[in-house]
Amino acid sequence: MSITVNRQARHEYFVLETYECGIELFGTEIKSIRNGSVNLKESWADIQNGEVFVYGMHISPYEKGNIFNRDPFRVRKLLLHKKEINKLLGKIKQDGLTLIPLSLYYKGQRVKLELGLCKGKKLYDKREDIAKRDAKRNMDRAMKDFNRR
Repeated sequence: MSITVNRQARHEYFVLETYECGIELFGTEIKSIRNGSVNLKESWADIQNGEVFVYGMHISPYEKGNIFNRDPFRVRKLLLHKKEINKLLGKIKQDGLTLIPLSLYYKGQRVKLELGLCKGKKLYDKREDIAKRDAKRNMDRAMKDFNRR
């Protein structure tokens, strides 16, 4: 079950690979996520000292959390295997790729983050995607009208 999806990421980047990773959260953050108060829109991830961290992810403070609430934009640690981290580090340094959080979802009782290894799109790539989407929409409309008759 998906909690939130970063729709802007698929528009701005080509997603080459995806990784499922855990995320280090506190109790009030989990309660706030269960209420659906999370935003991935301007977030990104980076590797520092052999660990992966997510930046810019906004989790609204839990309204009943009082003193236990954390900073909504605090840096959160992502949980990946050491081999995966080393593989990502090599690709980021060599190819100039970035790590972008794509979605946040439940897997059992745990909250997981889908992390994408992405390459930025150029303006003409974005226009091409928009044109394809519009063409598909027009074809679907035409098929719907044709099937009504």
